[in-house]
Amino acid sequence: MSEKKKIVSIEDRIPKLKQARKKKANRRLVFYLSIFFVLISIIVYLQSPLSDIHRLQVEGNDFLSDDVIIQSSGLTVSDNIWRIDKDKAIKQIQKNEEVEKVSISREFPATVTIQVTELGRVGYLQQDGKYRALLANGSISEKEWSQPKSDAPILYGFSDDEYLEEMAEELDQLPASITKLISEIHYKPSEDSKYVIQLFMNDGMEVQGTIRTFANNMEAYPSIAAQLDPDVNGVLHMGAGVYFEPAKKEKEKDE
Repeated sequence: MSEKKKIVSIEDRIPKLKQARKKKANRRLVFYLSIFFVLISIIVYLQSPLSDIHRLQVEGNDFLSDDVIIQSSGLTVSDNIWRIDKDKAIKQIQKNEEVEKVSISREFPATVTIQVTELGRVGYLQQDGKYRALLANGSISEKEWSQPKSDAPILYGFSDDEYLEEMAEELDQLPASITKLISEIHYKPSEDSKYVIQLFMNDGMEVQGTIRTFANNMEAYPSIAAQLDPDVNGVLHMGAGVYFEPAKKEKEKDE
């Protein structure tokens, strides 16, 4: 009797085993078909215009235009977003003398972002009737302008690269809001000091200072200038000490 039960139970289980195997085989088939269709979709996507760059955007640039940076990168909207050579594009962009750092990122589905860190323009130098930008690292740009921009002062008399570089470093530390107040900076070395400079401000004030403490001292200029009588001409000394020296004519009037 027991043997018959065993035979029956095994016979009953065979269809269930077959059904389980069939389900397992179906699941495998679905899994492999899914992978196949995903791979086909990727291949079709990579070969289609959907994977082309649809938008090139530039961030972080103040001086160089978007067009200049994009053109120098060599990237175009017809390029495949996944096949661009980022290292090559970065090297091409860094050939621009005003560029300090560059990074390139992809953003799905079809955007490429070029992030730029520029060397600041801290001043302008006149050479052969043209103006060139003094960059934050002390180098002078090759690009020329017939007229200087209003974002930085014009520098005169800096024939020594050593002092020009130090001046550039100091200007780079100065907030842009104060830099824009300066019209001209003249290098006026003396026997006592090679660091003397003379500034002409946009508000008409004349300032005498030193390269070494320029950035630190000039941060206080707006508050100091606000306390002075705008109708009294003279020189504001901002070197070892801060004091206002009226012009000779003003002194004579007072006497």
